[in-house]
Amino acid sequence: MMSLKDKVALVTGASRGIGRAVAVMFAEAGCDVAVNYCRNRQSALEVKRAVENRGRRVEIMRADMADHEQIDAMVKDAIKLFGRIDILVCNAGIWREHAIDELAPAKLMETIDINLLGTFYAIRAVVPHMKKQRRGVIITISSTAGQRGEPFHSAYAASKGAIISLTKSLAVELAPHNIRVNCVAPGWVDTDMARPTLRGREGARVIEQIPLGRVGTPEELAGPILFLASDLSTFITGEILNVNGGAVLCG
Repeated sequence: MMSLKDKVALVTGASRGIGRAVAVMFAEAGCDVAVNYCRNRQSALEVKRAVENRGRRVEIMRADMADHEQIDAMVKDAIKLFGRIDILVCNAGIWREHAIDELAPAKLMETIDINLLGTFYAIRAVVPHMKKQRRGVIITISSTAGQRGEPFHSAYAASKGAIISLTKSLAVELAPHNIRVNCVAPGWVDTDMARPTLRGREGARVIEQIPLGRVGTPEELAGPILFLASDLSTFITGEILNVNGGAVLCG
């Protein structure tokens, strides 16, 4: 029943980490995938091969998620190549550490541009096509930081908190068009972005705060994302699905 057979998904930030796991798991569920990347073409090609090995169509698509013109062009190209986009997963993001009094405006805007505005622009570009189809699924990626805050990562936390509000707003706005909008909020996950912290002095402290006693894997995030993309969740919209090992318990 957890099937995406013959559907098409665009996954942003899909060359590594959670995005890569989503692209591969979607392919295993029968989905064709447009794999977005920005810098690491080699990693994107590796994801392409993984999807092809599962018998699905795949294209890698370069776009800087801070550039709305590149995002618009990517969505247009994806629709031209695949014929439609049924599912959008807004996964691309960055995580930078700065004390607030040391946070330069350019660094603040880098985080906001990629994490928040990139999500906004991708959704804005896809929605007209989903409205024409009279169906669609949009899944955003927030974070526990967007729910409880995170010291020395205020820009990141602010961008992820805004994604939660964006998700709830669009869920109501787009429901009449049969477009569902949900969000997954990960806790600590073993990805390239988090690994320096997890393997450093802070790693033990991080794990102590997780009731399940370990960090998650990218695949353990991809599974809930697949659920929200599938027909098993057709009466769910505007939901924030927490996947954090019990570290942050919120409704």
